[in-house]
Amino acid sequence: MASALLALLLVALGGFAGTVARVWLTETVDTRWGDRFPAGTLTVNATGALLIGVLAGTVLDPAAPAAAHSLLWLGLAAGTLGSFTTVSSFSLQTLALLRAGRTGTAAINIAGSLALCLAAAALGLVIGGTVS
Repeated sequence: MASALLALLLVALGGFAGTVARVWLTETVDTRWGDRFPAGTLTVNATGALLIGVLAGTVLDPAAPAAAHSLLWLGLAAGTLGSFTTVSSFSLQTLALLRAGRTGTAAINIAGSLALCLAAAALGLVIGGTVS
């Protein structure tokens, strides 16, 4: 019981930190680049993908899937990075681009987000030492 409560507390604290970091980074990027393209959301999602790759490469043992439930993983991956990244904002912003008739920009956002986030996660795994 105490372990479950500790896990929930770590996820909650990580969630608080990740949410604050996401809002700060999104606002910082969007202030610099404007609102013609959701660059802030793309930045946080790619950064989060890189960081979860690094975390997975350094914390998780590929031979032991149960390690995904460690307190460190729950606090950092589920809590901090789970609240830092935002598929919901990506989805809503992409739909807004489509509704505004900006299909090319929406397509760039979709393809760019997918490619950049997958590449960032793969790079994170290399940095974390999982892939050589």
